[in-house]
Amino acid sequence: MAGHSKWANIKHRKGRQDAARGKMFAKLAKQIEVAARDGGGDVDFNPTLATAVDKAKSNSMPNDNIDRAIKRGTGDLEGVAYDEAWYEGYGPGGVALFVHILTDNRNRAASDVRSTFTRSGSSLGEPGSVGYLFNQKGLILARGAEDDVMMAALEAGAEDVRESGDDLHEVVTEAGVLTEVKAALDAAANVVVESADVTQLPVSTVSVDESNAKKLLRLIEWLEDLDDVQDVYSNYDIPDEVMERVVAEV
Repeated sequence: MAGHSKWANIKHRKGRQDAARGKMFAKLAKQIEVAARDGGGDVDFNPTLATAVDKAKSNSMPNDNIDRAIKRGTGDLEGVAYDEAWYEGYGPGGVALFVHILTDNRNRAASDVRSTFTRSGSSLGEPGSVGYLFNQKGLILARGAEDDVMMAALEAGAEDVRESGDDLHEVVTEAGVLTEVKAALDAAANVVVESADVTQLPVSTVSVDESNAKKLLRLIEWLEDLDDVQDVYSNYDIPDEVMERVVAEV
């Protein structure tokens, strides 16, 4: 995995910037609504909301959209009651897939996810079948000199800092201290935070050959295109050169 972020390869993103933008904003708005509903609309007292808002802003979501999503969550505007669910299964090459759902119709979401797994020749598992293969963590991507990033992150409570090339570093935290570590990095001289999110990091990875990589990334893309799917986490390990060829074809 030399040459780029290991965990950026774990969570498949091709950076599509076309019609998917509107769908991305809708999914970000869901996260904000749920966070505001569960913990209130003040980002200073709701770390989950603060993280969701930061993520939306980093993806250029308009402030008006963010404000409306918060108000829907707090009840100041009419909104939808979303349920959270996780679906688990195995994809091509024996790769574990952990699918995060926010939906207003669990039956529809379950049917869509199941049919997508079936479409790819994969299988949806029972609850708990792959969840144990992942740990919830905070993950920050920060750019700057290694010493500057490491000092600010570790002093603020980060678990680990990993170099990813081109002055980019992955900072891993416990989910509960993500906002504190991000704030420390934001305040550090010569450090730029590119993203910060609560994620699911795999305990170990599964090597995938080129043939299965094509099928796997296509399945992940299909899942991510479902309206109810927020995130798809997986534990694949695909070599850089294979990833470049496959992404160009999928």
